[in-house]
Amino acid sequence: MSHSLRAVKGHGTENDFVLLPDLDAVLSMSPSLVRALCDRHAGIGADGVLRVVRTENATEPDVRAQAGEAEFFMDYHNADGSIAEMCGNGVRVFARYLRTVGLVDGDTTIATRGGPKSVTFSGDDVSVDMGAASYRPERPRVSASGLLGEYQGIAIDLPNPHVVVELADLASLEALELWQPPRITPELPNGQNVEFVVRTSARRLSMRVHERGVGETRSCGTGICAAVVAAAGDEAGEGQWRVEVPGGRCTVGWTPDGSLILTGPAVLVAEVQLGEQWLAEHR
Repeated sequence: MSHSLRAVKGHGTENDFVLLPDLDAVLSMSPSLVRALCDRHAGIGADGVLRVVRTENATEPDVRAQAGEAEFFMDYHNADGSIAEMCGNGVRVFARYLRTVGLVDGDTTIATRGGPKSVTFSGDDVSVDMGAASYRPERPRVSASGLLGEYQGIAIDLPNPHVVVELADLASLEALELWQPPRITPELPNGQNVEFVVRTSARRLSMRVHERGVGETRSCGTGICAAVVAAAGDEAGEGQWRVEVPGGRCTVGWTPDGSLILTGPAVLVAEVQLGEQWLAEHR
């Protein structure tokens, strides 16, 4: 690792990230470095790290195979140092960074561990084709601090694993204490994000989420899409859904072939030059 490192802070509906430009894939992305960067007191602070890599330089064969479709790979790490398959808000912020610094000049495709994702720009909003969701066979029961009793969850892959729980009213949603993980029985094999949702009107949801490897976050792109799929039922494929999260609002629609389109703002906040001594202590 070099003695200095430039980082960029960004967010999508306040789901926030540290972006690390590393086109040649020379950085050692240790879990300890990721945790240090995401530390909100001793680091920059974020829900995760997005490393910007040329796809042809990725170490994972499944990612490198996407080089013909996507020039850049979003190497996403959760705040605890673990790796996730995909991040819907992250890929939108990642795309905003690529365009802002001139690595792309318009709509593009980004390589991820969940496959290539096509991205389009419209003013402040960035849209990403998330692909189709799939229901999992598990029927998990969910309980959480601040929630009375157990609820039946719906398990969905997108491709991150999700458990979606519908609540009766906004008071129940607000009463949740998501500083600790909800209890899932049975847990999914690779863990799960847990979304709690309330229908507020036709094709309108309010949502809170506890993310695997992070904790409660202000927003979750794959979780927003999973919540819409679970709530839509027979209405899947029809119209635009609006989802309110603590960090703002996103919309979700469908393509004719069943892919989900996630749309929302993506903001770059600042550039940070990490200190040499700090890097030496956390590399």
